[in-house]
Amino acid sequence: MSGPIFLEPGGAEQDTLAIRLAVPRPRRFLDDATLAIRLPSKGPDEEAVSALAAELADRVGPAVHPYEVAALLEADGLSASVIKERYGHPTLFSLAAALYERVPRAFPEPAAPPDPWRPDTVRCLLRGVLFALPALAYLLTGPLWRIDEHAPVLITAGVVSWAWGQGLGHRAHLRLTTGRREASRTLLAGSLLGACVATGLAAIPAGGGPATVAAAAQSLYLAASGVLLVLGRERLLLAALSPLIAGAAVLPWWEPGTLLRLTFLLLALLATLAVALRVLASGLAVPAAEGPRPKLRGSVPYGLFGLAAAVLVTLEGRQDAYAVIVLTLSMGPAEWLLYRYRGWSVAALRASATPRAFLLRSSGVLALCLVCYLMLLLVPALLLGSGPVALLSLAAVLWAALLLQAFGVAWPPAVVCLTTAAGAVLITRADLPDGSAVLPSVCAAAAVCLAACVVALLGRPSPHV
Repeated sequence: MSGPIFLEPGGAEQDTLAIRLAVPRPRRFLDDATLAIRLPSKGPDEEAVSALAAELADRVGPAVHPYEVAALLEADGLSASVIKERYGHPTLFSLAAALYERVPRAFPEPAAPPDPWRPDTVRCLLRGVLFALPALAYLLTGPLWRIDEHAPVLITAGVVSWAWGQGLGHRAHLRLTTGRREASRTLLAGSLLGACVATGLAAIPAGGGPATVAAAAQSLYLAASGVLLVLGRERLLLAALSPLIAGAAVLPWWEPGTLLRLTFLLLALLATLAVALRVLASGLAVPAAEGPRPKLRGSVPYGLFGLAAAVLVTLEGRQDAYAVIVLTLSMGPAEWLLYRYRGWSVAALRASATPRAFLLRSSGVLALCLVCYLMLLLVPALLLGSGPVALLSLAAVLWAALLLQAFGVAWPPAVVCLTTAAGAVLITRADLPDGSAVLPSVCAAAAVCLAACVVALLGRPSPHV
């Protein structure tokens, strides 16, 4: 066919080149030489047709042919008698052609789909609080231990637990894609082994005694809380920590004594362990699912990043302990911004027509998220008198690394952070005169490298499809 089928002679659907006979000009009243009485001629009711066109404008406008309008009218149940009597048109196709002529073409954009990366704000904020609540344990036990003797033991256990937890969390998330039972088995075996490794390494500088017991308790808590966080049981963890919160809340007005201080800690630890074991038991009761086991080497870069991050945070804590508290609390908003980056990047991809346009929009999204995160940290850093440069540079490193990991890019952030941590440790050990400027300098350089990796690797459309 060379063109559309004509619905009506001279209709609007005749958009192709065709030979048409000249239509005689209709006679006008001025052409009559004599006065005559004429009956009103029957024809389309223009007012009724215009009203119908206005009513159906949103559905007629996107039509590309009068056939679509005819199908619309037929679907609305417009009968032939109504078409003739109310609108004065002989057929359905005649009325459809008239409506097609009257309504201008309009092709609205489709409605935006729901954001698949919309974050749960309450959950993100709760996770940030849960990351910081264990610091209350050190507040309760402050009078019971000497910082010069016991701090290296607890730091060693904490660094090892952090690194182990990052790798175990990644592997558990991979096992969750197979089934809940498989993830629970991975978490049960991995958390127990991680607690043993952390306690064993912490026992080396401790030399036995109460410090080793404290390191074991800390390692067990970090293992159990990691299980609950991976499986999304944040509210249960918050409930388990209620004795710790209650004990720390009464300190400004009442001295509980050594026994009660230890009781609060022991209750919180036992509650966390009990809740974690209950959650794991419910997961192990689920029927087994078939699926391949992920390779261990896939989780290695996540563990190495956890090790580097723990070292960097420890170095920052040596200079300013309050900065570490602020950084820990900010992990909740940081996670929220990771979700926002993914959602805004998908929106930028829909709005971009070329790869270059998406690269520019993606870079803008990265800059917006980083600025929001750093401004969030700047206010409490200034209020607490912390050094904002070191804190902000370290925060930028951690957030950019977590962003790359969220997209499955694990080795670049691990290598950059390990190099940064190793350089900071070596320079700090050298006892340079201006040692306080070492960490901000190396972290700023690492943040620039990671930002460049984000632009290069995530500035392409493929990771966001």
